[in-house]
Amino acid sequence: MADVVKEGTAERRTRSLRAERALKALTVDQDSPERLRRVLEQALVFAGAAFVAVYTPSEDGELLCLVESVGVPRTLYGLRDGYALAGRSPLADARRTGRAVWLGPEQLAHRAESRRTPSGDFSLAVLPAEGDEGGGCLLAVSERPGGFDAEDRGCLELIAGAVAYPAPPAAAEAGELPVNAFSLAMDTGRVEVGDDILRLFGLGPQAFDGKVETLLGLTVPEDLPSLMSVVEADHMSIGERELEFRVLQPTGPPKWLRLRGRLVPGGEGNPARLVGTVADASTLRAEVTDVARVQRLAAALATAGTVRDVSHAVVTALRKPLRADRIALAELEHDRLVVTVLDPPEPESWPALWRLEWRTEWPDAPVRAMPTLAAALREGRARIWPAGSPLEPALAEVGPGGLAVLPLPAGGRMAGACLIGWDTPHEFGPDERALLTASAGLAGQALMRAHAFDAEHELVGMLQRQLLPRRLPRLPGAVAVARYLPTTAGLEVGGDWYDVIPLSDNHVALVIGDVQGHSAAAATLMGQMRTALRAYAAEGHPPDVVVHHANRLLMDLETDLFATCCYVDVDLEEGSAWCVRAGHLPPVLRRPDGGTEIAEAEGGPPLGVMRQADFPMSPLRLAPGTVVALTTDGLVESAEDDIDIGMDRLARELARADPAHLGLVADALLIGARRNDDIALLLMRYDGMAVRPLRESWTVWRVPQAVGHARRFTRRTLREWGVPPPERDAVLLVVSELVTNALVHTDGRVRLDLTLVNHRLRVAVADASPRSPVKPTSLSWEATGGRGILLVEAMSVTWGTVPVSGGKQVWSEIALSN
Repeated sequence: MADVVKEGTAERRTRSLRAERALKALTVDQDSPERLRRVLEQALVFAGAAFVAVYTPSEDGELLCLVESVGVPRTLYGLRDGYALAGRSPLADARRTGRAVWLGPEQLAHRAESRRTPSGDFSLAVLPAEGDEGGGCLLAVSERPGGFDAEDRGCLELIAGAVAYPAPPAAAEAGELPVNAFSLAMDTGRVEVGDDILRLFGLGPQAFDGKVETLLGLTVPEDLPSLMSVVEADHMSIGERELEFRVLQPTGPPKWLRLRGRLVPGGEGNPARLVGTVADASTLRAEVTDVARVQRLAAALATAGTVRDVSHAVVTALRKPLRADRIALAELEHDRLVVTVLDPPEPESWPALWRLEWRTEWPDAPVRAMPTLAAALREGRARIWPAGSPLEPALAEVGPGGLAVLPLPAGGRMAGACLIGWDTPHEFGPDERALLTASAGLAGQALMRAHAFDAEHELVGMLQRQLLPRRLPRLPGAVAVARYLPTTAGLEVGGDWYDVIPLSDNHVALVIGDVQGHSAAAATLMGQMRTALRAYAAEGHPPDVVVHHANRLLMDLETDLFATCCYVDVDLEEGSAWCVRAGHLPPVLRRPDGGTEIAEAEGGPPLGVMRQADFPMSPLRLAPGTVVALTTDGLVESAEDDIDIGMDRLARELARADPAHLGLVADALLIGARRNDDIALLLMRYDGMAVRPLRESWTVWRVPQAVGHARRFTRRTLREWGVPPPERDAVLLVVSELVTNALVHTDGRVRLDLTLVNHRLRVAVADASPRSPVKPTSLSWEATGGRGILLVEAMSVTWGTVPVSGGKQVWSEIALSN
């Protein structure tokens, strides 16, 4: 035990000494524009920080502004570009008191700033950093359990003492611009540049007009988009940015240049300025330090969304620099290691035990089969075994020339392990050990975040799939297809939906909608709205009433979200439709001759905005061969084009399509679609019904002869339709029973509907009562009622009841002879 303590103490002393030596080496290059970044990078390796930044006072002395940062994006911790010097932030406290501020998760949870952070599972350190100009602060974040220990704090104090941040941009404005520096006014595009930059662009001081457009015109066109993302203020936040680009040369290939710049706020009344340096990339030092490798790994892990992305980032960052022959990264699930990435991926490159467990794309293996690995995971620190170390075969074959095992800690437990092996004897230097330790901490935290991302993404994806229709119904005289594309922007799941609802009398409702936002809450609300619209439509309400009821329901749910919707009720017999819009895009119609038009349908407000809202109905005429297209804004709106341009483009593409293959039309409309938002697309081609039903209706008045009048109406109608007399008696019996039940057991209006199609007669009686008739389970000989429904069931092929406008409709279908 004492040996372990001595080893840990020696390791910490070595870490402090190495940090001090690294910082002293950086003081040699005092005037380098990269010096500040390189100083901060030492905190990633020697203090175990995940993010480090320097804040300096603004020109007006009212703010502490971010001027440089390294590590993962600051937005993960809710950190801002600037903090008021008079405020109560940790930065303001550290500068005001001149003492360091150390905050753990519990202290952060009680500060006002913690409300801006997505998670409190990290520690924060703020140290005064006098620098060259005085009055700044060094800020560091750690995700390790326990935060910064005593040795970490000592390293941070060394780094804070070595910070020398740049002078404010006012120095550049005063004519003190270095030869390799520039200062760009973001409001006017006027730029001051040093002589070295002009030389790199092939310009003389007299030939340069001071416009940034002149310099951009000399760059390779393919590099302009990335360069514009830096020099346009809307695309850049406070902090350091770096990119490489090419400039055209009078002869020979283009020259590679490297730009490093930061956007500095100008203070009240003054424009922001982009200040930085430009250097010849070919003259920069070629070697890459371990600090730079950790920085690159941190940057790669910051954009890694899934477990597979994290694994590939770790493999890319470590295998080549370490000249390793194989590397594996695995998640720890209970007592098994589930491999996520192997490099090389071929099974024959890995031990025999691993190949035996190779069930799918990658193998997995029980930890208990490798006790040395299990012990390393329990200890929780990187372990290195040189060539010839006694190891079990499952590990020895991974690295016969040397093996490194990196437990990946996160959130107080082990998230997984990374195994790195060499075939030939490998010497492990102190720099490599530091690189492995720093990489393990970053990878573990990223793996935990990615695992949570994967799990939630699968959950919300499954939720959305369950809430959308699994298949669309077959329609008489029409064909409908639908497509749904989820957004590819991270974890977000949207609230786009569609539905096709068969209604009575050969009507069909086409519905498409979009709930505000991208979240599980939006997807859940989408499911509620789809179910509600389907239920209201099945009750037989007209389109405007259906949408009005949905709006009232959304208002009663007391949610902060709203929804848009387009509801089209199509009469498949007549080729007509009624359209109701609630803040949604109108339908696009493709006529049989190939012409297209965007329907002029009046619209109401989105659902959930106004309780007393009007949703007007607009008529549509559909000739056979017409295609109706409904979509959400994800297909037609983008950052480059507004909705009107997108709708016109959709109409043109629909006109060029062949409506005979509606599925291919839907696929073609989605080609090239931008996936920064969900997309729902619903198409219906109206063909017209080959056989139109015969229909007649009769209002039953509550008079003593009401049943007799209904029978006479039915007999006369059946005679006109050519139904033979023997089959009329069965129909008349069903009419008598259904009408009698409605008159005896309900109040209000009663209506009788007769429909004949394809030798099947449908008798439907609607009344104002929502109670459905109940078929008796048994009847005694003395019973005076209850036999009517049994008679209807005996005479019918099928029968049933459906809700209609607050009441119900009882129907019976009777098969007739040919």
